[in-house]
Amino acid sequence: MKALVYTAPEGLEYRDMADPTPQGGEALIRVDSVGICGSDMHAYLGHDDRRPAPLVLGHEAAGTVLSGAMSGKRVTVNPLVTCGTCPACTSGRDNLCSTRQIISMPPREGAFAALLAMPERNLVVMPDHITTDQAALAEPIACGWHAVRLGRAALGEGTHRALVLGGGAIGLGAALSLAAQGITDITMIEPHPARRAYLSMQCDQNVLPPDGLDPADQFDLVVDGVGFDATRAQASAHVRPGGVIVHIGLGSATGGLDIRRITLQEITFIGTYTYTAQDFRDTAQAMFEGRMGALDWTEKRPLSDGAAAFADIRNGRTTAPKTILVPEAAT
Repeated sequence: MKALVYTAPEGLEYRDMADPTPQGGEALIRVDSVGICGSDMHAYLGHDDRRPAPLVLGHEAAGTVLSGAMSGKRVTVNPLVTCGTCPACTSGRDNLCSTRQIISMPPREGAFAALLAMPERNLVVMPDHITTDQAALAEPIACGWHAVRLGRAALGEGTHRALVLGGGAIGLGAALSLAAQGITDITMIEPHPARRAYLSMQCDQNVLPPDGLDPADQFDLVVDGVGFDATRAQASAHVRPGGVIVHIGLGSATGGLDIRRITLQEITFIGTYTYTAQDFRDTAQAMFEGRMGALDWTEKRPLSDGAAAFADIRNGRTTAPKTILVPEAAT
């Protein structure tokens, strides 16, 4: 099969690789659509020791099952593989499984390839009216769905205002999840002018530049979909006393949080990682029911053009929140 292989910092090669061999309980999937995630960009830039070269990246996938009981079904793929038996898994917090694996991280190759082997339990069947480009958005949106669910639980009942930091797929997914879960007063912060315009016109978001907030403006729930010093500092400054910060982004490891304010104002900070299997299924169902909008905020490129797509994202030449790569076998 053909695959896009990360070979070195800012190095990607489109080349032949052996087809994956499904193990017990796994299905072989033809990848029809796969998104470029911020974590793929971190690896591409050499900033993620968990993803050493050479490696096939990519974990936001949808496609067609080629083997097993689900053969012929169109599916979206939950890329997080867990044991199913540990205390985390049996308590419904399987995203915290101590032996969890995710495709695009050793020992599992990723989905920037024509074929992918995955456990059948990780596959969610898509209805006919959903395209694979849309279905590939289930993974990044599920990150926001999970974060919003935890944040709402910490806040309790009431009418809440929310601030979302970052207008990429994670931030936009969080904004869509907020609305789907009943919080409709949402402000988004995005530094890139062209993306702000895109989010406003194409996605109907109330989006401002980083300096666009009134310094006194405060929110019940702040979602940091970026995770850099500056966004954590902004989250600390704009969450109300007794409010909640949910932190998804992995931009940098430290810095930015105002621990003194968080302590004195009894602000809840929740680190969130991916999603549970139920979150993934709930996100997919909300998408299938149209509760996440048109899901038309992507641009599409062939997998063979993947190196150029990464470079364009790296250099700020893309405005759509998500770039979808399409393996040639699927065209």
